[in-house]
Amino acid sequence: MPLTSRQRKNIRTGLFFVSPWLIGFALFLVYPIIASLYYSMTRFVGIGSPKWIGFWNYSFLIKDELFWTSLYNIMYYLVFAVPLGFAVGLGLALIMNFKVKEKSIYRTIIYFPAILPMFASAFIWLWMFNPQLGIINALLGYVGIDGPGWIGSPTWSKPSFILLVQWGAGGPAIILLAALQDVPRELYEAAELDGAGQWYKFRRITLPSISPVILFHVIMAVSGAFQFFDLPYIMTEGGPANSTLFYSLYLYRNAFQYSKMGYASAMAWILFMLNLGIAIIIFKTSLRWIYYRAG
Repeated sequence: MPLTSRQRKNIRTGLFFVSPWLIGFALFLVYPIIASLYYSMTRFVGIGSPKWIGFWNYSFLIKDELFWTSLYNIMYYLVFAVPLGFAVGLGLALIMNFKVKEKSIYRTIIYFPAILPMFASAFIWLWMFNPQLGIINALLGYVGIDGPGWIGSPTWSKPSFILLVQWGAGGPAIILLAALQDVPRELYEAAELDGAGQWYKFRRITLPSISPVILFHVIMAVSGAFQFFDLPYIMTEGGPANSTLFYSLYLYRNAFQYSKMGYASAMAWILFMLNLGIAIIIFKTSLRWIYYRAG
């Protein structure tokens, strides 16, 4: 059925009003994606004309030891930081959900580290992790424990960052808190009438009820883990002994320090495929544990 003149006019008017967004979307998202795919198959230093080399960048990545080191570092961080971050965030949310006086103040205190500038947080933790002058080793010394070198130690550097990022767990905790407060009280009351304990209610009512929010948190946490860059860049620059050379940091080095834009583009596409693959796996497996409440 052909469109009337009024309908065509409405379409033109609508396109006119959304054209700034469409232009921005094409210039700042679609074009960079297509360009990066092209550059990943070229030798390109950022200026001049790129030279087509096919899949050479990808084949060279397989032989690059630092690529595998950075991939191992980010997978190590992903495996430990994401579950721990969820546990800490959920724990804080459960604590903030208690009916206590001045709970708004406690919520503000817990959330405050999440809004601190990253540079400020980095320098605070550089001091706290200092083996000689840091408060963490000082506190450990009071109980007779000789503290490790933390970020200055190849063994402890990655665990140090995993502990450090829990500093910002107040952000996810606020989202999980909102989900906890949306759980119907009648479900708990019915379970209590049947004699259910706290653990049973948490496992059978709380977790299933907030499972869609848990899925959101996991997807965002995985995506954030793959992009982990700012703290290691500020605090260690990949050291010591490349133990904190995370994937995004090595990608940044290739792009802006070594001027290997094509090589960095290939790394970016591998990162995208890894992130997409894990996201698909999470979505596929989530069908077994996600519960969507009717109505």
